Amino acid sequence: MDLDFLAFEGPLAQRGIGVIAPFDLALERELWRWVPMEVSLHLARTPYEPVPVSMEMAQLVSDSRHLATATRDVLHVEPEVVAYLCTSGSFVNGIDYERSLTKAICEAGAPDAVTTSGALVEVLHQLDLHRVSVLTPYDADLTGKLHDFLAEVGVDTVSSDHLGLGGGIWKVSYRTIAERILAADHREAEAIFVSCTNLPTFDLIEPLEKALGKPVLTANQLTMWACLRRMRLPIVGPGQWLREVS
Repeated sequence: MDLDFLAFEGPLAQRGIGVIAPFDLALERELWRWVPMEVSLHLARTPYEPVPVSMEMAQLVSDSRHLATATRDVLHVEPEVVAYLCTSGSFVNGIDYERSLTKAICEAGAPDAVTTSGALVEVLHQLDLHRVSVLTPYDADLTGKLHDFLAEVGVDTVSSDHLGLGGGIWKVSYRTIAERILAADHREAEAIFVSCTNLPTFDLIEPLEKALGKPVLTANQLTMWACLRRMRLPIVGPGQWLREVS
């Protein structure tokens, strides 16, 4: 038997990202598209909560005790960073609470931590953006909390639209999302932020950036960008402006 293959050291050394996702996340396949081949995603979920997508759900899925438990669930595979992959859960209580969530993850043993809303703040500062348009799948009240969060970090929401969905967010079609992004844009907006890690956006970013001539920033994109940045790895996937600051 020819055993020449044994001379190889094996596959590229694996590097890991721990991902804490809300219980209803349905976009794992999209999430994997944002990372290079040598990076593995190790997912843990927050406990099921029998409520619709709302202010109440955002509060429930952002309980720091749940995040600490989920962090410990993925530590045995030695992730280099742990991400709380939830936009509403990381903005609903403001910037100070967002920072407390990353602290809770690190105190549970993670070597580094990011949240989706924290990643959004990093990108807005990196790109020196101060006026944005927003599209969310939430109701008006929860969308308003995003506006408040952005205002806390010195960013004005010049226009906004929301889909008013209480569930099934991952089922929204690309066509609907693209039409609503175009409608939400404003001539004074320097970028568009599309909220929610359960809203599919991967294949829309590049054509919409070309059509609008400005960054189209989405939740999963930003979260993985922040993780890869901490790992000193280049961004994977669409996003002309993000590649310039990665």
